[in-house]
Amino acid sequence: MASHPLNLALRFLLELSALVAFGYWGWTQNAGALRWILAIGLPLIAAAAWGLFNVPDDPGRSGRAPVPVPGIVRLILEAVFFGLAIWALVAAGQPRWAWMLLGLLLVHYAWAYDRLEWLLRH
Repeated sequence: MASHPLNLALRFLLELSALVAFGYWGWTQNAGALRWILAIGLPLIAAAAWGLFNVPDDPGRSGRAPVPVPGIVRLILEAVFFGLAIWALVAAGQPRWAWMLLGLLLVHYAWAYDRLEWLLRH
């Protein structure tokens, strides 16, 4: 079910939402030039890490792995990525959006149980 088009669309929206959360948090941290650096830089760094470390032939991703990692490492990376995005929303004063992101994330991973099993085996 991980490669079902609706779940892939949900995953893509969750990824974009996490990047927006990082940028929003950065924007709320300072009124000067640092605001711009954080609002643009944090999402860029997070997106780079997200796309760089992959499990080769991951059924829920493109299959390419610029930096190949074991499945458990990828799951930890995803937990950190989304966990920090949820924290960023709470820290920026948006707990409702954080709960929404968490809820949709749980739906996605429940729907992608086959990918989770695959990652744990690889």
